[in-house]
Amino acid sequence: MAYSSLVERVADEGARAWDVHVRGRELEAEGHDVIFLGVGDPDFDTPAEITRTAIDALHNGRTHYPGAAGIPELRAAIARYRTERTGQPVEADRVIVCPGAQNGLYVTLACLVEAGDEVIVLDPAYATYRATVRSSGAEPVGVPLRAENGFHLDPADLAAAVTARTRAVLINFPHNPTGAMVEADELSALAEICQRHDLWLVSDEVYAEVTYDGRSQRSPALVPGLEDRTVVIDSLSKSRAMTGWRTGWIIAPGGMAAHIENVMQCMLYGCAMFIQDAAVTAVSREFQETSAMRAEFSVRRDTVAARIGAIPRLACLPPEGGMFLMIDIRETGLDSLTFANRLVEEEKVVLLAGASFGASAEGFLRLSLTSPRAQLERACERLARFTARL
Repeated sequence: MAYSSLVERVADEGARAWDVHVRGRELEAEGHDVIFLGVGDPDFDTPAEITRTAIDALHNGRTHYPGAAGIPELRAAIARYRTERTGQPVEADRVIVCPGAQNGLYVTLACLVEAGDEVIVLDPAYATYRATVRSSGAEPVGVPLRAENGFHLDPADLAAAVTARTRAVLINFPHNPTGAMVEADELSALAEICQRHDLWLVSDEVYAEVTYDGRSQRSPALVPGLEDRTVVIDSLSKSRAMTGWRTGWIIAPGGMAAHIENVMQCMLYGCAMFIQDAAVTAVSREFQETSAMRAEFSVRRDTVAARIGAIPRLACLPPEGGMFLMIDIRETGLDSLTFANRLVEEEKVVLLAGASFGASAEGFLRLSLTSPRAQLERACERLARFTARL
């Protein structure tokens, strides 16, 4: 029996990123002490008040069809949350609730692009971006974020990648995997390019609340010239330690929300009502637990950066935001896939190869800060031991 071409389009090279994680689980099952620093899943519990809201909602019968766009209470709460965070008024009818940012991206691209179109994607990129673009029929076109520039966006590289087939630009800042943020002048140049070529901008902002050194990441949707062409995708996974709840949203410009709702009706008739009730609580205020989580990520970043910096032939780029740190292994002479595969076999530490995220991250490994400090320090000890043997 034959399968559709979709299954080939989504068989992306980014899937290789998780091979070392799978190998780590196999070694763990054999009884080895494996340290997993590959996945971006915060090691903090969801704030208790959010969980209690979901439990109460279940007891109160909130288990019926919710409507494809989300319950009105949550759409309004997200609109207020966004308005308070950015100062930009957002109407509730522009908000579409979805089961996580990944689904939000899939649905957004289904509304914006089709076969023959091109979508500019930053390189390196989150592992599923290219496959998600291809699932829409469009083709991803990489724009390098160069290590020598701290993995910051060079507008000249972006402009050079635009063709007559370019339909949209997909960005995420703070950036995964590098932790780079986008500066004001870069946003202004991005706006000029999108206006000149009449491009959509898709902005994945799931790490926007995880920043360091007193910095904040400005949303592209606030930049003059981008307001009416930017689709914002966000979620509660990172900001509220709710990865398993699968709760996110899309903020769409103009009349796009109605089109997104139509697509959502074809694939998923709304997110569970009791989870949406919990999400209302989640976006209604700040929580001590999540403030403490962000502070801890900052301490972990500084701790790991200092430890890595003391290992001969290794260096690191402390992230400006997000929950990952890039380790520069170029002086070891190993490529990133070889290094990651040998590290898990010889020292039982799981880090992700930079090459799995794109050619621009070759020579780097991505380390997740989502483990306790003691475990991070043990991983650094094993990493130093491995590097000393090379």
